[in-house]
Amino acid sequence: MLRRLLHHKVLFASLCSAALVSGCASKDKAADSAKQADSTAAAMAPAPPPAPAAPALTDPNIVAILDAANAADSTAGSVAAQKGTSADVKSFGKDMMRDHHALRKAGADLAKKLKVTPALPSGDTGVASAQAWHDSLVAMPKGAAFDKAYIDHEVTYHEAVLQTATAALAAAQNAELKALITKAAPNIEAHLAHAKAIQAKTT
Repeated sequence: MLRRLLHHKVLFASLCSAALVSGCASKDKAADSAKQADSTAAAMAPAPPPAPAAPALTDPNIVAILDAANAADSTAGSVAAQKGTSADVKSFGKDMMRDHHALRKAGADLAKKLKVTPALPSGDTGVASAQAWHDSLVAMPKGAAFDKAYIDHEVTYHEAVLQTATAALAAAQNAELKALITKAAPNIEAHLAHAKAIQAKTT
């Protein structure tokens, strides 16, 4: 009798376990089916359209971009030469006026020689950004904060100009334009190194 009772208990426990396993398996199977359905729906969903590729720079674009960059840094340098507090910042501003004016003239002379009319790419915001930065420098009071803001911007700006020059060199078609960019690059690198040295003192 006792054996029969134990046998029934074991059988009952086995049936319960089997029911639990079966229930869990059903739930897992349902979850798997839901995941598979989600995956299928995601796979069937239309892919977003690719972003339009930026148009390739033309030689007129490159001449215009470099001219605008040189004009912007020369103009900002003239403000720093007047409003800078530290001798380093004032001197750097004067250097930017002189060097970028010379680079701008070299670009203008080459454009005239090649009969290239500078034309900024459609949607270019460089000129507007440069004007906004110039206006903020003019409005900013003299002092250490001005010196730091100017030199921090010069570091960032010359890093960006170097990247632009690299892209322009790759895109330029005319050999003389390529040579002009190659010749200007060491000057920009020297400006960046000088700006970083001053930045280290003003931080």
